[in-house]
Amino acid sequence: MRTVEEHQAVVAALMPPLPVEDVALAEAHGRVLARDVTAAVALPGFDNSAMDGYAVRWGEVSTAAESPVRLPVADDIPAGRTDVVPLAPGTAQRIMTGAPLPAGADVVIPVELTDGGTDVVEIRDVLPARSHLRAAGEDIAAGAVALTAGSPLGAAQLGLAAAVGVTTLPVRRRPRVLVLSTGSELVAPGQPLLPGQIYESNSQLLVAAVEVGGGEARRLHFVPDDVDQFLATVRSELAGADLLITSGGVSAGAYEVVKDAFRGLGTVEFAKVAMQPGGPQGAGTVDGVPVVTLPGNPVSAFVSFEVFVRPALRRALGYASPERLRAPARLAGALRSPAGRRQFLRGRYDGGRVSQVGGPGSHLVAHLARANCLVVVPEDVTELPAGAEVAVVLIEGALQ
Repeated sequence: MRTVEEHQAVVAALMPPLPVEDVALAEAHGRVLARDVTAAVALPGFDNSAMDGYAVRWGEVSTAAESPVRLPVADDIPAGRTDVVPLAPGTAQRIMTGAPLPAGADVVIPVELTDGGTDVVEIRDVLPARSHLRAAGEDIAAGAVALTAGSPLGAAQLGLAAAVGVTTLPVRRRPRVLVLSTGSELVAPGQPLLPGQIYESNSQLLVAAVEVGGGEARRLHFVPDDVDQFLATVRSELAGADLLITSGGVSAGAYEVVKDAFRGLGTVEFAKVAMQPGGPQGAGTVDGVPVVTLPGNPVSAFVSFEVFVRPALRRALGYASPERLRAPARLAGALRSPAGRRQFLRGRYDGGRVSQVGGPGSHLVAHLARANCLVVVPEDVTELPAGAEVAVVLIEGALQ
């Protein structure tokens, strides 16, 4: 029986780093940076005001708290002005937030500490020298690394890229992933069900999981338990794909179409992994395309994707931290776990405590939909009391 880490390594080895492409900022949201990006300009690019107020010499207003100081207002400096003149001794310049600081000024007095005059201003209080000034380059210097390779590109990262003058970003191409469910019992949602039939749901689950993980997913029409039809469907669709994910047909019983079909090719290895749910797994290649075969029960498919496929996809995309966030939590109630298998229980994490959602059954998809974490119980632990500390994996898509 394989360990979780051993099978993770097998799946990860199937997915090399994806090619790099340059995309416009508007298209880079949600991607991951492939190379470091340096700042073309400093931030701020010039000394400027952090407040609406008056640019003055501190030495000329240092006694304003004891006795108000009146100064003529020599100029107005709105944001965006490019022809700012130096501050003459004995004068003030009215200045707006973000506007360039005139040479000679070493403090900005907020308008709230003055009478707001436009010809002559009365300054009624004073602040320490260099108050409300933003120095050129204090955020980032020109030529410094602004964004590091492996950074996910969210709103803040794209805002920074634009602020330092970048117009395109190098990112790794999204993986093109095919998703295929198998089973003669499957029926498309919305169609009438006969006795013994169920609605096919794994492809919807896995397509969404691939897209959240950073890939582009395409759902193949599910096929019945027929080896020849299964292989024909797979091989007709593999061109241009980076990964094929199948669900179902990998257990130890009869009519295991995925196992029967791929074993004949000799390029996909099947194994039992010491985990619950999701023990039966497979990985390899078909016609040179990486293939990961997942169990058919919905919870098993979801947990297997989270444990094996998602980190491999994100590593291929270049994420510096491809794993889900983990957090310690205290159990709200006692739990049991089978010896020799790593248990991934569904849970609700809130404020450092976690409650188990439903039982361990791999068919309990309604309970999965209410979970916001996976509770990880090590292989050598068979029971834990309420209040025990466990590790939880924070998952996305949970109901709030």
